[in-house]
Amino acid sequence: MPSRRFDGSSLRALRRSRELPQQWLADKLGVTHVTIAGWENGKRFPPFDRLPAIAEAFGLPLDELFPREGRPDLADLRCDAGYPQQATGELIGAKSHVPVSNAERGVRRLAPEYVPALARAYGVSEGDILAAQDRSFGLTPPPADVSARAPQTLAEKITYLLLHTFPNSTPPSDAQIADAINGKIGRPLLSTVAVAALRTGTPPPAEVLADIPETPVYEGLADTLGVTPLFFQSNEAVERQVLEGISLLATNGGTTDSAFYAVAARGGHRGVSPSMLARVRALVAELQENRHAGGKRP
Repeated sequence: MPSRRFDGSSLRALRRSRELPQQWLADKLGVTHVTIAGWENGKRFPPFDRLPAIAEAFGLPLDELFPREGRPDLADLRCDAGYPQQATGELIGAKSHVPVSNAERGVRRLAPEYVPALARAYGVSEGDILAAQDRSFGLTPPPADVSARAPQTLAEKITYLLLHTFPNSTPPSDAQIADAINGKIGRPLLSTVAVAALRTGTPPPAEVLADIPETPVYEGLADTLGVTPLFFQSNEAVERQVLEGISLLATNGGTTDSAFYAVAARGGHRGVSPSMLARVRALVAELQENRHAGGKRP
């Protein structure tokens, strides 16, 4: 939670600049002047859900009086709307505040039917709620220069799929992913903490998977995230398999000259690197030469 910056001395200076007593602000907020004095002296801090009321009392924008760095998570949106957590059950029509509490703590996502009600109560869009929820679960969209290209690292790939593959449903949790991977391995080798490390990239995958074979890990990720295991392999490994596949098809007569040219002519196609294209073209040229000579590539 990127907390808003609260400075008691600045609050005191603002109040005094308007020649207002502490009791004035206390009456506005329904607290005692002793509480206000504690805030201004830095001995205590107001609950973050009270900051909007303080800003409103002085007629100032919340972001101006209490700036915050970073993007808000679910708890931030609630506090910005001025609601204590205990009030959220009524906001979403639930029996208690537990659904919102679980989502704010990254334990369990909000049921889809709660999202519109919470968005209305907080004065934001449903997309804002879902994005804030992702941040509560530690899922931060990659920077602009990363999102503009295809995800490269294992952490980027997992995060990309979690953010974009489940628009109308709940993404699998770290525990569910761990269960799927362990099912592929055949024994419980990968913990929920290890899956979180793969998702965030800290520590590096090589360290997390030091004693675990990669193949069942990729298969488990693929099953839970709805892609093929190939998606999680390195670019070099994928290129090697593609080249081997082209070679196998060609030597077995499983493709045609037109298919060769189609592969070789895909220059500039998004997601295909120049080095990959160069290698494909070289392989195609070699295969064609061998076929025309009546031979096969060794």
